[in-house]
Amino acid sequence: MKIHLKALGCRLNEAELEKWSQDFLAAGHEITNDSDNADIVVLNTCSVTQDAGKKSRKLLNRLYRENPTAKLVASGCHATLSPEELAEAIGVDLIVFNQEKDQLATRVLEKFTDGSMPAIATEPGETALFMRGRQRAFIKIQDGCRYRCTFCIVTVARGEERSRSEKEIIDEINRLHSQGIQEVVLTGVHVGGYGSDTNSSLYELVQAILKQTDVPRIRFASVEPWDLHENFFSLFENPRIMPHMHLPLQSGADSVLRRMSRRCRTADFRDVIEQARIAVPDFNVTTDIIVGFPGETEEEWQQTMSYVESIGFGHLHIFSYSPRQGTKAARLPNPVAPSIKKQRHQAMYELGQQMKLDMLSAQLNKQVDILWEKGQGKDGWNYYTGYTPNFLKVETHVPASIILENTITSVTLTQLSKERLILIGE
Repeated sequence: MKIHLKALGCRLNEAELEKWSQDFLAAGHEITNDSDNADIVVLNTCSVTQDAGKKSRKLLNRLYRENPTAKLVASGCHATLSPEELAEAIGVDLIVFNQEKDQLATRVLEKFTDGSMPAIATEPGETALFMRGRQRAFIKIQDGCRYRCTFCIVTVARGEERSRSEKEIIDEINRLHSQGIQEVVLTGVHVGGYGSDTNSSLYELVQAILKQTDVPRIRFASVEPWDLHENFFSLFENPRIMPHMHLPLQSGADSVLRRMSRRCRTADFRDVIEQARIAVPDFNVTTDIIVGFPGETEEEWQQTMSYVESIGFGHLHIFSYSPRQGTKAARLPNPVAPSIKKQRHQAMYELGQQMKLDMLSAQLNKQVDILWEKGQGKDGWNYYTGYTPNFLKVETHVPASIILENTITSVTLTQLSKERLILIGE
């Protein structure tokens, strides 16, 4: 059968597509990028915000319209939290809850096949890679979270923490590297909590990956700042660990952080950033900010603006708060008016753009290694984009006879496009 896999939301959802594709291929089925000729369409839904839930429903409807004869399968956070809505309003053929995600391929094949082994199952094949092409793969190292931030519905949908075994993770990385992958991203719901249920830690896992794999580049997805090992940043002495981390802040006012039930105060967060920047030159920190959390006063908002500016982030993911049924924050008093949230969102966006410009400007004239992604040919030239070790986007062009895709080459960062916020490399 031809199976189309799609994800909305976080990198963990993308990493799960990798696992499902491996399972379907191992069972002898084909992964297709075209939903309109698939026999089965699987969507990994998202529910991190109210808007994400709407997008999940909208995409499911679109997938149905594009191929009404295909079996439609929904999994992920929105499917787990609102199964009746999807089953009744959209007509999903199968819902696989988050707790059953590891067995999704098995569940799908049990329901929609007669259990016989297709002939293609005996033929060798490669892992189907998604979202980022053949250069980068997302590796799911754990699922679930033991903390309960008041705004977060994902921890409700994903359940308790469950870590994959060190051997399983390392075997997956080695297999992907043998197929040409140059960079892996370690991802999960609570990446910093890896090993909480297996007497291990993220620090120990990375040490093992460095010893037992040869993949050139290793990155981290979003990591909560309070779980890092005291020697964590010593890992970056190895040049295979890329000097960039996404450390969610959410607010620059301690009073708001308390209402969010965050475990990190602004002083603690600043200490973590200082450790990183002392240990690693040009370390790039990106973060999340929630605008208009219930009860956010003008004073608290100004504290957040000042604090964010004082840290200097390379990029901001900005979310206007929306209440999620089933979270404690949805019951908090004093909601912020939509017009004020919109104003604050715009102000934070403008600050974020300026900080990103400052970060990019500081890289000019430096020589760095770039992992190049898929290029495009035009007028005798190949145009490529790729990323620096500290995850800044770079563009270059070379004669059409030169192929850079999925290679790592050294370039000098000679220019900056302020309009596109991208570096130009030679």
